[in-house]
Amino acid sequence: MADYLNQFFFGVYPYICLAVFVVGNILRFDHGQYSWRSGSSQLLRRKQLVLGSILFHVGILIIFAGHFVGLLTPIWVFDAIGISHGAKQVLAIVAGGLAGLMCLVGILLLIHRRLFDARIRATSSFGDTSI
Repeated sequence: MADYLNQFFFGVYPYICLAVFVVGNILRFDHGQYSWRSGSSQLLRRKQLVLGSILFHVGILIIFAGHFVGLLTPIWVFDAIGISHGAKQVLAIVAGGLAGLMCLVGILLLIHRRLFDARIRATSSFGDTSI
């Protein structure tokens, strides 16, 4: 049973998700191209918007790059450049922790801006706030 689930979740399911993603985007672009628009971004509290957005996006990019390098780099490459397994783990924990903290602070700034600024809250829909 475990072998069947492993094959389904790691062999079949990713392709189902990819197919739904591609077909859904094509249908959305073809049938409802201009039906979904972004509302006014209300560039109020611009400092909070810029700082929160930069912290969040840079943190996400660092996390993505860290996973990309950490998971796809063969162990022999780290051995060849003299990085031990323990040092690699410490680097991953420290860099990942700092990037995660950047993401957390950034998203908290953006959520605070969305929920507690009266002018931004007035132009926000339920969908804006819930996402």
